[in-house]
Amino acid sequence: MLPAYITHHDCLLHDMGEQHPESPARLGAVNDQLLIHGLLDYMHAFDPPLVTQQQLTRAHDDAYLDNFAQTGANVPEDGYVQIDPDTRINAYSYLAAQRAAGAAVMAAELVASGKAPVAFCNIRPPGHHAERAAAGGFCFFNNIAVAILHALDTQGINRLALLDFDVHHGNGSEDILAGDQRVLMCSSFEKDIYPFCGEVPKATNMINVGLPSRSGGKLFREMVAAHWLPALDAFAPEMIFISAGFDAHREDDMGNLGLVEADFAWVTKEIVAVANKHARGRIVSCLEGGYELSPLGRSVAAHVRVLIGAD
Repeated sequence: MLPAYITHHDCLLHDMGEQHPESPARLGAVNDQLLIHGLLDYMHAFDPPLVTQQQLTRAHDDAYLDNFAQTGANVPEDGYVQIDPDTRINAYSYLAAQRAAGAAVMAAELVASGKAPVAFCNIRPPGHHAERAAAGGFCFFNNIAVAILHALDTQGINRLALLDFDVHHGNGSEDILAGDQRVLMCSSFEKDIYPFCGEVPKATNMINVGLPSRSGGKLFREMVAAHWLPALDAFAPEMIFISAGFDAHREDDMGNLGLVEADFAWVTKEIVAVANKHARGRIVSCLEGGYELSPLGRSVAAHVRVLIGAD
């Protein structure tokens, strides 16, 4: 039984313009590093289905879903529609978003059912800024929240954790999951950058750790050990989901936390230890941020190496 690697060509079709940092090349950079390091030899590749409307409605409002579908269907073949100052769609963005969310749902099913021990989804567009009724921050469907609610409602999972170490706070995931006592969400992020929130949690099931600029790996590790790990141990999740963003890397100018590959490997090792103790090792990890291609690929390889036990 091999770890699952889930990606799809449709995720490459979404494009927001040549100069946009959330580019299709991100997926190739990740895939290349996993291939170079031999990690794909230890994983089973899957082609995901499109997410269903029923799966989406657990996380998103019907009116928002209908509006996004209609807007996506009317984008000119060679044009764009602006969603917010940083986010726009092309003619294939709706399809890519459906496929990305479908990949997360497939990962949840494979891992929850025991058909894969863990799963990594190399997908885009990312999702953790998508709120229940709003897109934003390069995100349209909240892939991880859709998968989490699917697992809770259909896979016999009663209690799970979401861990988000992207440099930006997962405000969309918090918006959707705040107050759902079946979920413990732990988020680390750089303070005073987009989305300019998170320091005050919205509910008691949120553990938000805002870090000052230039924190570096030492403070990141200390804060995770002090705030995430005791909460996770007390909560004892039956399954763990990761919003795996790598834009906190010191070579990525989206943020300024100054992390390196070893920090992402360390936090993954801690997550795996919690999963082995409480969740039968069951982890689903979905790509979120990370925009400088070389550090993105290297960081994902460091993360996946630990995730699949090849370290």
